[in-house]
Amino acid sequence: MGEACSRLSEEERQVIRIEIGNGTSIRRIGLMLGRNASTVGREIERDTWFPSDENGSCRPCRPKRLKTGPWTGGCYIAGPARRRAGRRRARSRRRHRLSCERLWARVAEWLRRGWSPPPVGGRPRVLFPDDPTMCVRPESVCRWIYVDRHHRERRARRLPRGSRRRRGRGGGRTSRFPIPGRAPISGRPPEAGDRSGFGHWEADGVIGAGCNPHTEVERKTRFLMAGIVPGRTAGESVGARLAMFSPLPAGARGGVTHDNGTGFARHTRLRDGPGMDTCFADPYSSRRRGSNENGNGMIRRYPPERSEIRMDMAGELREIVDEADNRPMRVPDYRTPAEAFADELLELQDQQGVLHL
Repeated sequence: MGEACSRLSEEERQVIRIEIGNGTSIRRIGLMLGRNASTVGREIERDTWFPSDENGSCRPCRPKRLKTGPWTGGCYIAGPARRRAGRRRARSRRRHRLSCERLWARVAEWLRRGWSPPPVGGRPRVLFPDDPTMCVRPESVCRWIYVDRHHRERRARRLPRGSRRRRGRGGGRTSRFPIPGRAPISGRPPEAGDRSGFGHWEADGVIGAGCNPHTEVERKTRFLMAGIVPGRTAGESVGARLAMFSPLPAGARGGVTHDNGTGFARHTRLRDGPGMDTCFADPYSSRRRGSNENGNGMIRRYPPERSEIRMDMAGELREIVDEADNRPMRVPDYRTPAEAFADELLELQDQQGVLHL
């Protein structure tokens, strides 16, 4: 049924008015008009007219003496119903949120750089806090991308996980190798679980060719670190991770949450060396390490599809990590992870200075 036929006509509204007066049920009226009963019900609910509407009386607060006679019951009249429907249609034709040329230019630029809709929608609040014309919601960005069928494919291709149509989420496998000293995620400190504490990390690996790149993401700031491990053994893996964590101050090395891969079998060296608490997520629960999974996804955006990460790609990996750490995110109030991580390190230094005094 086309758009013109989806709206109730003046004749149909007259029929509704007459049949309501005759006591006909909503379902029966719908059958008479060839309409769904819910369509007729919504029309009556939205456009029933009360005499008190003419002078703006607030019916819930009306004095008790006026809650009698014509003030109590409403009636459906075709003329006012048509005028109300026209006003609703007029209000719905507001300008598109991206009709501002300056805002459109910024959104298009950030999408070309591979940003996802949440940082695209949140970054203008940081750059233009006092300009209401430079505000846009992430959902508006998604609708702008997909609303135009002539351009949606080109625009959606720039999204990290864009496709021709918007779609839902989907879902994994773990090793049965017994990891020595494995501690469950339920024993993780509360400040690590709710991300209120700094220095708690999530670890995982990215599939490579002849190497096993590892990523570490700080849970509170979403700061990403990555390194290419020469081999696939647990010893080489923990050695590379010790090299990543060693330059950090003690306050930034609280603990780390792993997946259940065999590459983390030597995790106890992190306890003995930097003194980090280690735990493991439950099987088939990658959502418990969502920040790391998201970081791995950002790394995978840059190499061509189905390409492998090799040992000679350390420079390229470093550039990808720098790009990810300097992209604004919603959780740290649209600061970049690098900015949020630097602020936390400065706060640690201040606390240590106070303790020394």
